Amino acid sequence: MDWVRRRAGWLLGLGLTGGLVWTAVVTLSMPGWFDPGEDCARRVGASQSSAVVRTSWFPPSASCVYGDDVRQYMSTTRSVVLSITGVLLLIVLATGLILTVRRLTGEPGPLRGADGVDLRKRRLNHLAFGAFDMAVIVALVAFVNATAIVFGGLPGGILFALAAIVGMSALAVVLDRHLGPLPSTALDSRRRGTSAGLTLFGIIFAATAVSGQLPFFRLWSVPLAAIAYAVIAAVQWSRTAKAATPAQCSG
Repeated sequence: MDWVRRRAGWLLGLGLTGGLVWTAVVTLSMPGWFDPGEDCARRVGASQSSAVVRTSWFPPSASCVYGDDVRQYMSTTRSVVLSITGVLLLIVLATGLILTVRRLTGEPGPLRGADGVDLRKRRLNHLAFGAFDMAVIVALVAFVNATAIVFGGLPGGILFALAAIVGMSALAVVLDRHLGPLPSTALDSRRRGTSAGLTLFGIIFAATAVSGQLPFFRLWSVPLAAIAYAVIAAVQWSRTAKAATPAQCSG
C-alpha cells in the first residue's frame, strides 16, 4: 500500500490520460456535430439525412431516429466495451485522486534548514523561473483546451480542467522543492504547491468567466498566470519567513 501511495501521482495521471482518450473515442463513435444527419445516413444506410440524433455519454450510445424507425449508430458491442472501460478508468482516477489528497496529510519528512543558503537569491529564482515555467504550461493549456472540448465534449472539458489543475500543482510542487521557502519539509512543499496550483487555476478560470470567454482560455491568460504565480509564491515566502522568526527567537 505504501508503494501505491508513493505512486499516487502516476495513478492519477494514468486515470486522467485514459479518461481524455476515452472521451475522444466516445465522441468519434457518435455522429459529428457539424452534420449529424449526413453521418447517420452514411452509417446506417438511410436514403435521407434528416435524422434526429439521440446520444448518451453513459452508457455510451448513439442512434438515428427517422420517424418511428430507430437505427443504432453505435454498435452494442462498442457501447458495452466503452462502458466497462469507462468504469475502470473512473476507479483508477478516483483512487489516484484519493491517494494524492491523502499525501497532503502524510509524514512531513526531514526538515531542510536554510543554513548556507542565500535566501534572497533563492527567492528571486523561485519567482522568476516559476513565473516563466507557469507561463509555458498555461500557454500549452490554452492551446490544447479547445481540442479537449471539441473532441471530448463536456466530460472531456471537465477532465481537462482537472488535468490542468493537477499539472499546475505538480509543477508548483517541484518548483517549491527546488527553489521554495526554507526551512521546509517535503510535506510543506506538497501543500504549498497544491495550494498554488489550485489558486492559479481559480484565478484564470474566474478571469475567463468574467470576460465571458468560457469555456476556452485565451492567450492573455499566459501573462496573467506568470504574474499571479509570482504573487502567490511571494506570499508563501512571506508566510514562511514569519513562521520561522518566532521559532528562531524561542530557540
